[in-house]
Amino acid sequence: MQAMSELQILSEKLHLSSSIKELAAVIYRKALEEDLTRGRTIAAIVAAAVYVDCRFTKTPKTLDDIVKVSARSRGEVSRAYRLIVRTLKIEVPSHDPLGYISRIAEKAGIPGKVQGVAVNILRKAKHMRIALGKDPAGVAAAVLYIACQLRGEHMTQKEIAEAAGRTEVTLRNRKKDITKKLGLHL
Repeated sequence: MQAMSELQILSEKLHLSSSIKELAAVIYRKALEEDLTRGRTIAAIVAAAVYVDCRFTKTPKTLDDIVKVSARSRGEVSRAYRLIVRTLKIEVPSHDPLGYISRIAEKAGIPGKVQGVAVNILRKAKHMRIALGKDPAGVAAAVLYIACQLRGEHMTQKEIAEAAGRTEVTLRNRKKDITKKLGLHL
């Protein structure tokens, strides 16, 4: 009962669909069957199950998004996440930076035409496997910044990095990689 009420609260705060919530409940029940709750808080296991489900369904929610609305620490939730994935042998796909572009652009107030340019840059970067293994929110922030520069939209690295919840250093490093490998001159 406690787990299901915790799941309900997280789902409402994160605005998750009922199908995502149901799959997270299934993951939690499997974790319970494997006795993964022993020595861990129910809240951490529930939060981790929600994160596993978001990754599995490619819902653009970061671990930090889930930790913000959870009553548990980042370390506790990430340990529970790794335990669930390893024990239940779940193949978790990586996040796609494409899902973060509109979210970051909306927070930063970046117009739609610039978002379109960013999507095209991201597609080229993905095709050339530039963004592989990199933080998806950082990559999305970088392509948005590049698109702003290409379209003459005045946005600072700081504004976009803050909207993405990443550092300016991350944005700069991803920008440098992408512009160099795609041959873009800004």
